[in-house]
Amino acid sequence: MEEDKIIVGLDIGTTKICVLVGRKNVHGKLEVLGMGKSVSDGVVRGMVTNIDKTAIAIEKAVKEAEDSAHIDINVVNVGIAGRHIKSMLHRGSITREAVDEEITVEDVAKLTSDMHRMVTPPGSEIIHAMPQNYTVDYEEGIKDPVGMSGVKLEADFHIITAKTSAIKNVYKCIKRAGLEVDNLILEPLSSSLAVLSDEEKEAGVCLVDIGGGTVDIAIFYDSIIRHTAVLPFGGNIITADIKQGCMVMEHQAELLKTKFGRAIAEEAGTNEIITIPGLKSRPSKEISLRNLAFIIEARMEEIIELIYTEIVTSGFHDKLAAGVVVTGGGSQLQYVKQLFEYITRLDTRIGYPNEHLGKGKLEEVKSPMHATGVGLVLAGFKALDYREEYYRASKGAASVAAKKSKKKDKQSSDFFRRILNKTKGLLIDDYDGRQGY
Repeated sequence: MEEDKIIVGLDIGTTKICVLVGRKNVHGKLEVLGMGKSVSDGVVRGMVTNIDKTAIAIEKAVKEAEDSAHIDINVVNVGIAGRHIKSMLHRGSITREAVDEEITVEDVAKLTSDMHRMVTPPGSEIIHAMPQNYTVDYEEGIKDPVGMSGVKLEADFHIITAKTSAIKNVYKCIKRAGLEVDNLILEPLSSSLAVLSDEEKEAGVCLVDIGGGTVDIAIFYDSIIRHTAVLPFGGNIITADIKQGCMVMEHQAELLKTKFGRAIAEEAGTNEIITIPGLKSRPSKEISLRNLAFIIEARMEEIIELIYTEIVTSGFHDKLAAGVVVTGGGSQLQYVKQLFEYITRLDTRIGYPNEHLGKGKLEEVKSPMHATGVGLVLAGFKALDYREEYYRASKGAASVAAKKSKKKDKQSSDFFRRILNKTKGLLIDDYDGRQGY
């Protein structure tokens, strides 16, 4: 039963580590059973820099989530981000031997699995190989080739690579915390599952996830992911500006940003003043909210302009009918939506992970800052669905082959066994790309 399956998402962020435990209810909505959070001391700009500190923080968040959900956690779906993330386009092809039979799920899986063996720059490896449009016997523009007849199967792939050392560091942290990794997923892809609708992906949309240390970007068009990027800065850089500009402590700067910060200075009154405690034996300090807004606006303009440059570079600027969806903790800054619309000239909305959530006791998960965590749980369910469908398709095909001859049955079973072994850890993108992820 769908409601008996439980998936755990682990978001290793720059400012926080968050663990979400979820299951699907009878209506297919995600029910969050528990959540755990801890301060992320060992992560800088999305990359693990201190394994021991990160492992301890993961253990703390997992323990809190276990107590909240009343379960034991052993396996997690983990997100990855950082400036080391790169993307490229590559074309792959296979020539089928069974020319008289229809193209199967196994043929598509083989084509995708071949992409994971392509040569990458030294020190990097492929984490996602997402098919875009397929070509069958030189007939282009096919979204789903399964069931068609053809000899040569080709596809354009969106390849995402990550630094090998960064991946190993993530795995080391999780192993030291006593956990195993089920799927390693690019964070903007996870966020897109939580906050984007199918209509937006078809019309053309740019997802912008503003985290503490990175800004993750994912562009979708015609229901296919077209471009991904990670910018090496986020909300922490705004906090640093406030700390320096207002001459306050870092935790005070963070509170000023989250409680009183505005992305547009004109929206702050000239007479609005906030008083904060001074240091030991020193008087309290008064800070003008208009000056605070000027500091925030200057940095936000710079960030949005870099995001806009990335959108233009992708070549899809004029195809984003659904505009921009901003999520993550940085999206909660007041008037950030209006500033995005002013600079990019694109319709903008704030992305909340509410559409896929059912009723639950944890209202906090509906915040944009938990979009990645919710998406990681959803990604785990999609991977589970793919494996079950793949198994059924393989089992059905093997059954058909068995009726032909015992010899062919043995060959077919051996073939499927080899394919399943190769694709045991197949990521969700292998399936989602084919379906129009």
